Amino acid sequence: MTVNRAFVPRAAQAATQAISATGLRKSYGDKVVLDGIDLSVPQGTVFSLLGPNGAGKTTAVKILSTLITADSGELSVGGHDVAADPQAVRAAIGVTGQFSAVDGLITGEENMLLMADLHHLSRREGRRLAAELLERFDLVEAAKKPAAGYSGGMKRRLDIAMTLVGGPRIIFLDEPTTGLDPRSRHTMWGIVRELVADGVTVFLTTQYLEEADELADRIAVLHDGKIAAEGSAEELKRIVPGGHVKLRFTDPDNYRSAASALRDAARDDEALALQIPSDGSQRELRSILDWLDSAGIEADELTVHTPDLDDVFFALTAAAPARNNQPKETVR
Repeated sequence: MTVNRAFVPRAAQAATQAISATGLRKSYGDKVVLDGIDLSVPQGTVFSLLGPNGAGKTTAVKILSTLITADSGELSVGGHDVAADPQAVRAAIGVTGQFSAVDGLITGEENMLLMADLHHLSRREGRRLAAELLERFDLVEAAKKPAAGYSGGMKRRLDIAMTLVGGPRIIFLDEPTTGLDPRSRHTMWGIVRELVADGVTVFLTTQYLEEADELADRIAVLHDGKIAAEGSAEELKRIVPGGHVKLRFTDPDNYRSAASALRDAARDDEALALQIPSDGSQRELRSILDWLDSAGIEADELTVHTPDLDDVFFALTAAAPARNNQPKETVR
């Protein structure tokens, strides 16, 4: 699905985008990892990049955070050209990778103070900021203990606290909740929401589709080096077949009347239920309700069933390579 967009000068687009990439390509030998992908992340939003293991998610993060270079493409992060001004990009961002950067041999507080030193903060400012962030991330009681004894969730919280020492307005979170228990994962979600509420932009890669569903304003699915689809979680769910509206009746006469008129609906005579194919949009729901009203038929229950992100992920990433020749699905 493609949508025509009015022309907007590139400079104007860059002014409103925290991260943008056009034609991003990266190969390792004969292996094409990123095959000319385009990304656009507005300021103060959460953008999630999904894909199977080895799809290139971490490679994209490493390129945009200046850890490795792209083979080609126009890349901008925080309004700075990634290739021409990597130092300015580094000053604007924070990165939390798949593996914790916490030094387990020193305490949580010492980890924070080390980051403050690396950012050339004064001793006084470093201690003030470390204390503030340790309190914010509920690590005060553990601050004087070696980080090696922290739980996985505590290490992740400390990791992000360390990332925030430099005051970044853009944060890359590369699979930040991998290996965490559900409670710790929900705690991390709360932290991400707080960051975005403060105006921070978050670029998130994750293996947990529920996480993207909960947090992301927009989601892109990476497959075979290309963006297979992009949109909000709800928009993506509507591009996968299987959505339907179920009407349930208690009056057999109403059921038979509706079934006779709605010949495309799947019937369940025992449950007195009809299943109507639908993308779950407001327009389609209104059409069904208007038809019921005009026919004088009352359904006792109406439920909308849409595919979840698991369905979207499997549909987009389990396809044969022939999908590569198809245009990207863009939902807006």
